[in-house]
Amino acid sequence: MEPISLPEPDLPAGNSSSVAQEKFHVLLGVTGSVAALKLPLLVAELLKIPGLEVKVVTTERAKHFYNAQEIPVTLYGDEEEWQLWKGRSDPVLHIELRRWADLMVVAPLDANTLAKVANGICDNLLTCVIRAWDLSKPLLFCPAMNTAMWEHPITARQVEQLKGFGYTEIPCVVKKLVCGDEGQ
Repeated sequence: MEPISLPEPDLPAGNSSSVAQEKFHVLLGVTGSVAALKLPLLVAELLKIPGLEVKVVTTERAKHFYNAQEIPVTLYGDEEEWQLWKGRSDPVLHIELRRWADLMVVAPLDANTLAKVANGICDNLLTCVIRAWDLSKPLLFCPAMNTAMWEHPITARQVEQLKGFGYTEIPCVVKKLVCGDEGQ
């Protein structure tokens, strides 16, 4: 698989080197896989890239695996979706986030959320953002689940469904899992 190159941020008219470049906006989705333990490290590595601005959308189950105090960027969950909207003219968070982002990365994508997205279910902030996603922008997904779940026949169909939407899979790696199993 070839590396994915990020589009260059738009430069203001004149393309003067003295004019600051706009930030490239990455929306990072995190789900309830044990791999969510790596969220603080992933955010830290992304923030090392010049010109990148990161926001995180988390599922409730993902919160079990990381300490929110260790995430140095804005973190959104289901609660924020409902607090923001009070009436007809108020912004809708999942729509505002999809407008803000230039790229979405869902890492890790657990089996439950994979199934939801493949079947169009949008019952939390993250799945609503994905369902509303602008398909002209890239969406990368990184499946992460126990090997037995990964090898279930439905998983391959669901991954193919996401690819059919135009999303890009970042494949699993083979390693020793938290549960002690060896596999993907």
